[in-house]
Formats: sequence, C-alpha cells, structure tokens
Amino acid sequence: MRTILNKPLLPSPFALAILLSVFAYAVAYFQTAPASSDNSTPYAIQLLLFWEKGFWELLDFSMQMMLILILGHVLALSAPVHRLIVRLTRLCTNGSVAVAYIALFTCVVALFNWGLGLIFGAIFARMAGEKALKEGWKLNYPLAAAAAYSGMMIWHGGLSGSAPLKVAEAGHFLEQLTGIIPLRDTVFSAMNISSSLMFVLLIPLFFRALGKFLPAKPYTLEPFQFKTQSATFDGAEKIDNSRLLGTSIGLVFLFVAFWKLYLAPQSWMYQFTPNFLNWLLLGLCFLLHGSLYELNQATESAMRDGAGILIQFPLYAGIMGIVKYSGLVEQLSDSFVMMASTDTLPFLTFWSASIINIFVPSGGGQWIVQGPIVVEAAIQMGTSVPKAVMALAYGDQLTNMIQPFWALPLLAITGVKGKDILPYSAALMVLGFCIISLVLWMF
Repeated sequence: MRTILNKPLLPSPFALAILLSVFAYAVAYFQTAPASSDNSTPYAIQLLLFWEKGFWELLDFSMQMMLILILGHVLALSAPVHRLIVRLTRLCTNGSVAVAYIALFTCVVALFNWGLGLIFGAIFARMAGEKALKEGWKLNYPLAAAAAYSGMMIWHGGLSGSAPLKVAEAGHFLEQLTGIIPLRDTVFSAMNISSSLMFVLLIPLFFRALGKFLPAKPYTLEPFQFKTQSATFDGAEKIDNSRLLGTSIGLVFLFVAFWKLYLAPQSWMYQFTPNFLNWLLLGLCFLLHGSLYELNQATESAMRDGAGILIQFPLYAGIMGIVKYSGLVEQLSDSFVMMASTDTLPFLTFWSASIINIFVPSGGGQWIVQGPIVVEAAIQMGTSVPKAVMALAYGDQLTNMIQPFWALPLLAITGVKGKDILPYSAALMVLGFCIISLVLWMF
C-alpha cells in the first residue's frame, strides 16, 4: 500500500516521525521565539530541552498502547480463537458471502481490540481463501484481504481506542484541561454507538456488493501454519508447559478484573482504562494459551510485528513537549478557533486528524501530538470535549485505509500485496467519510 507501481509514495513511519520532529522544532522556533529574553540559554537550545523533557513524560502511555497492540495480537494467535475462525469459515459458501462475513466479524472483534481484530481478520481471510481453493468456488482473494483490514476503520470508537481510553484514566496528561471523561461520554455515547452500528451494518454490505460484481482472479496459497513450534521439556522446564499453571494465572487475572468492577464505587465505565484493558487482555492470553511456552511463542511473534512502532512513541512525545512548553499549542488552538465555529469544530478536527494520520499512523501517537490542540480549542469555544475527542478518533481511523503501516502484518499473513487491496480499501474510506460526516452532523 505504500507503493503504487512499485514506487514509494512515503518514507517509513519511523522516518516520518523524525521529519515531523524537525518540522515541529522549526515551526516552534520561528513562531514562539521571544524578541528578547533574560534566559541565558539560547532559545534553540531551550527547544531541544523541551523536546527532551517531553520525550520521557509519556512512557507509561507508550507502554499502555504497545501492550494493547501486542496482547491483542497474542490473543489472536491462541488455539481457541483459531478454532472459532475455523467454525466461522464454514459460513463461507461463495465469494460474496465470504467477504461479507470476513468484514462483519473483523469489525465486531476490532471494536473489542484492534490488534486482535487485525490478526483475526487476516487469519480468517487466509482460511477462507484456502477453503475456496479446496471446494472450488470463486473468491476475489485481494477483496477478502481488504475486508479483513476493514476493522482498522472502526477500532478507535471501540474499547481499545487510544484517545477515549486515555481521557478516562485518572492522571492522564490532559486531565487539568478535560478532567476525567468516562467511556459513557465517548465510546458509549449515542453518537459513537450510532457510528459503530452503521459501520458494522454497512461495511459487510459494501463488501457483499463488491463480491457479487467484481471478477475473481486466480491465486495460490500454502496451508496456513498456525500451531506454534513444538518443544521438548525436561526437569524444571516442564513448568513452562503446564496448562494448569497458565490457566490458573489467567483465572486470577480475570477474577481481579471483575472484582474491581464489582466493587467500583462509581460506574464501571470509570474503571475501564488502558491499564484495566491490558490487565483483562493479559488474563485472557494466559487463559486461552494455557501454557507459558505457547504464550511466549505468540508474544515473540507479536513483538516482531509491533517493533516498528515502539521507538516512535518517544518521538511523538518529544513533539508534544515542543508544542506544549514553547507555547505553540496555544497558538495552534487559537488558529483552530479562528477557522471554526462551535458547529464546525468537530468537522475541522475530523478532517485534520484524517490528514495527520497519514503522517502519524499510531492512534496513540496522534493523540499525543494533536490531542492538546483539539482539547484547548474545544474548551475555548465551549464545544463538547468528548465529541472533539471522538472526532479526532474518527479521523485517525478513517485514513488507515490508505496508510500502509498497520496493513503490514495482514499482508504477511494473507500473502497479498498492498497495491492489490488499495483500490478496495480506498473505496471503503469514501464510505467511511460519508458515515462519519453524517454522524457528526446529526449529533
């Protein structure tokens, strides 16, 4: 997807993060440098210190987002999830039905966890492709892969959405501006529920229609190797293969999670934070993998696919440090206020977030960079902050359909090329733009 006719359109996301850091530094220098200063430290060096300060401020947030990605991926590689996909594959009896079911179940799973939804969809598409070859019915396999990627256009309105999860946590980096915003005002708001339902209904119908009218092309597939590598355990190492131990640990994790919800002094939605989600996911990983060995094997696989984003989070935090401590965030917020009205600010946020996502593919990274600007503008204009948060989330997820970064694990599993799914995912992005614009206008 990063290429058309095999010519790169964008540098790697890591290179983009560095270029954006340089750009933010240059803008801050020319926009916020004081005419005179009593500080003996040159302003150019002050900005570097702001960058360094921001670099380390959000390490907890970076770790939270990485765990959401990795644990969701690990969960998708568990045997029970594989058995579920096998059962769902039985519903696929022809090409148009197959792509519709792939899109439907991928979107539903992505609302729980986007990492799980991405890998779940990729494996589902791969197994549906194998079934079509075995049974002799026609399937547009690149279309099936695109359907498996569709969950990335709905995820940020779900339970693993970076922005709504973070503002629901006590002590988040914008709490002084926004306070704590529970999920009932973001993920479970009438606006977002309406948006999610429209996506879950219309995306499968979109792929069903394409599956009926687009011709199928020949393809070949080797059987998907799901099982982790076997190993021999001797002596004390046998504990790594103990299913009793792994299952027991998983049950303890889940017991603690549900006990906290049971004893919650407020609505359970105040308890649903990034830490709580990761605790729940880790418990499910222990429970569904069973043995420590299988869990470790799946984690190593997930880490390989998630390594590219790990080092980018500090860079995004450094950008936040520059715009925050230089005063640039106030200037950018004032520009937002000048360009928008109370009614148009959510649309402006949505459109700008769609563009920024192309250059900052991480939802968590984008919230770090753009969140302070959007929140400050919403507060100045008296616009609903939860709506502004979700408008940013919608923009972030929309252009995933033409952003290559998160498609890489899916492409590796399905074996298709990015340029093969780009026409379908780009068309889906147009549908998503219409749905989100309608929802923002209605609410």
